[in-house]
Amino acid sequence: MEKASDELRHEHEAIKIALNVLDSIATKIQQSENVDVQDLKELVEFVVLFADKNHHGKEEDLYFPSLEEVGIPKDGGPIGVMLAEHEQGRSNIRAMRESVSEQNTDLQTFANAAFSYVALMRNHIEKENNILFMMGDRMIPGSIQNELLTKFREHEEKVIDEDKYNELQALLAKLAKKYIS
Repeated sequence: MEKASDELRHEHEAIKIALNVLDSIATKIQQSENVDVQDLKELVEFVVLFADKNHHGKEEDLYFPSLEEVGIPKDGGPIGVMLAEHEQGRSNIRAMRESVSEQNTDLQTFANAAFSYVALMRNHIEKENNILFMMGDRMIPGSIQNELLTKFREHEEKVIDEDKYNELQALLAKLAKKYIS
């Protein structure tokens, strides 16, 4: 049986590619190499739509409440830590977005925010994959797992339709080829 965490782990793989691209771009900026500001804007858009609104939305609105229902604490527990890290990540995303806005291009600020976001999210993903999701796999009953997968589909359709999903994946592949291949 597929578990809800399987889908979340699968999405983590795409997010890790985006983190590798961000890390590469931030390194190029620090080394005073040229980067295409449009690529930065597009990558931030990927992170906003795919990682935050889609993926973190599934976790916050659907998966974490299911974990709470089976007894995993939010306050003072692992869910609270994950939620705090999501907020920290959003702060980094805002800094990246603002640093490459129409009014402002501050590549060093972008690089600093990108490095911070990459470090935070790599650590975050490891904790989710190797601790929280394993707890959920053991504790969330199969019937709830199936419900979660159905609700994940519904959430995804509201946040990013299939065309937007495919567009985001193509963008990620293009940027990965350009910056980490």
